[in-house]
Amino acid sequence: MEYLELLIAAIAAFLLGFAWYTALFGKEWQRLTGVTDEQAQSGMAVTHGLAFLMMLIMAFGINYVVNLHAIEEQTFVHGAFHGALSCALSALPALIIHYSYQRKSPKLMLIDGSYVLIFCALMGGILAALKLG
Repeated sequence: MEYLELLIAAIAAFLLGFAWYTALFGKEWQRLTGVTDEQAQSGMAVTHGLAFLMMLIMAFGINYVVNLHAIEEQTFVHGAFHGALSCALSALPALIIHYSYQRKSPKLMLIDGSYVLIFCALMGGILAALKLG
């Protein structure tokens, strides 16, 4: 059942991204990136499919770290901590390096970086708390 937990965690991260990049920061993100509505709609299946696959891979990595701990220690908060820590030590530095070289706006870095940090924490929490097997 461990694979079902990974799938649920990735779906939760994906749904958070839907809210993040539509209702919460969609227009500002589009302004900062220069992506038009038409461009955002183009090739959406491939973009979303690739994003979801990457979320599954990240969930696998976070789950590995969470499972280094005894099952009794695996709470939502504990998993969220490890998800956020994993992100802060790998994904965020990589994002900041690339955005810095690309001269991206600090505001865009904040929108995208905080999303990645929060979705990794969410996945970690789910993976620690949800034991289906």
